[in-house]
Amino acid sequence: MIESTLNVEQLLQAVWETVYMTFVSLFFAAIFGLLIGILLYCTQTGGLLQNKVLNRIVDIIVNVLRAIPFLILLILLIPLTRALVGTMLGAKAALPPLIFASTPFFARMCVIAFQDVDKGTIEAAKSMGATNSQIIFKVLLPESMPAIVSGIAVTGISLVGYTAMAGAIGAGGLGNLAYMYGFARRNDAILYSSTVIIVLIVFVIQWVGDAVVKKIDKR
Repeated sequence: MIESTLNVEQLLQAVWETVYMTFVSLFFAAIFGLLIGILLYCTQTGGLLQNKVLNRIVDIIVNVLRAIPFLILLILLIPLTRALVGTMLGAKAALPPLIFASTPFFARMCVIAFQDVDKGTIEAAKSMGATNSQIIFKVLLPESMPAIVSGIAVTGISLVGYTAMAGAIGAGGLGNLAYMYGFARRNDAILYSSTVIIVLIVFVIQWVGDAVVKKIDKR
């Protein structure tokens, strides 16, 4: 039997859980990913802190984490999730795998953003006696900020999709609502409304990201 009833309170709770999972994990992914991106960029051949061994080790870890499908990562991190949160169900339990999945993705985007910075600008800063930390915080980050912000928006959009997958196995949010109460119970009202809201969240993240990039991009 196909249902078409919609519980607004239940829908709003799912929206909140999706927003919570997306932006909390995005916050930590942006911090950790930026730090890893700086480390990868600075330790590469010819970098500010060239260290081939360290660069290679971090690069391999990032690539391995990026290569693992998110659903498999969810399963692999169940022991860690239980140790940190005490359960593998609910929005909080989804945070560790979400952060682990999005951090290497954003780190790689940061490296790409840094590589687009004019090397002449960095060399000019070096010739004027700037320290490595000054080059990173006063040249590298400001020059690459539009691309970094764009990368944050793309990562946020990816996280919305990850939360939907996590929801399908009990993490809550719109993905859980759409699957458990929409698809499994054949409730079209819940299924389609959840889908529309997910799309709207994606559009909002992209719009905010584009607006910020447009405002800070001085090129």
